[in-house]
Amino acid sequence: MRARLLTLLAAVVATLGLVAPISPVQASTGGTVDGNTHPNVALIAFYDSEGRFRCSATLVSPTVLLTAAHCTSGTLGKTLVTFDSVIALAPPSPLPVAGDVTAGYTAAELAAAGYLSGTAYTHPEYSDFTDLDNWNDIGVIVLDQPVTTIAPAPLAAVGAADAIKQPRKTLFTAVGYGTEVRQAETGPQKPTPMSYPLLRRYVVMPGQKITPQIIQTNGNEKDPFGTGGTCFGDSGGSLWLDGAVVGVTSYGYTSNCRYIDGYQRVDIPVVRTWLARFGL
Repeated sequence: MRARLLTLLAAVVATLGLVAPISPVQASTGGTVDGNTHPNVALIAFYDSEGRFRCSATLVSPTVLLTAAHCTSGTLGKTLVTFDSVIALAPPSPLPVAGDVTAGYTAAELAAAGYLSGTAYTHPEYSDFTDLDNWNDIGVIVLDQPVTTIAPAPLAAVGAADAIKQPRKTLFTAVGYGTEVRQAETGPQKPTPMSYPLLRRYVVMPGQKITPQIIQTNGNEKDPFGTGGTCFGDSGGSLWLDGAVVGVTSYGYTSNCRYIDGYQRVDIPVVRTWLARFGL
């Protein structure tokens, strides 16, 4: 199963004042195996017209998970949800295949396989990466049954990121089930994304830039102030600041997951007004 990808337009590079080519969103490179540090961060899997994909998401109420719009837009059927911190140390993947891949998962088949299920919703003003001023890469999964054994993550106050005057001196934590980029044990030694082990990790990163919609960080394990960056499969995972979720993983700028990472802010009115419809 391949990670959910997104490709950004070259115009975004110019808008953000960057010259590096943009690549699909990114798994944690470097960082720390999470264990039970962030038990409210889940792996989600789903089908769309192109096949099956996976992302990360965060429980923010007993029935609602927060993720990225590109992890909800076009979903067929139900979304699989698991809070297991370790999915698989080696192939094959334990995630089930839908009985009808053209219709996606059903709640019954996910329950039979031991997984939670939910319905995906996408922010109505999601721009599909065509308008930086109206990015809105935010979605939710509404669970079919509430989760009562895991404490939901708190959302940062509206405007929390606006109070940051020196992003480069501010440390953020990102959590997700992304792939790790490392050298293979044999063969070519160029660092490449590795699908296994598939588990939850977290990384600490210094900020790079904050816009009205986006938080950018420097995601590199060689950064003297950070421990790694997000990568393929971390899409939709949470960005934390001072113990609260301030963003979700949206995009990355390189295929080796060692440069600038972008996060959709969730502390802005256009997001919070929509989330209020789900009781948040």
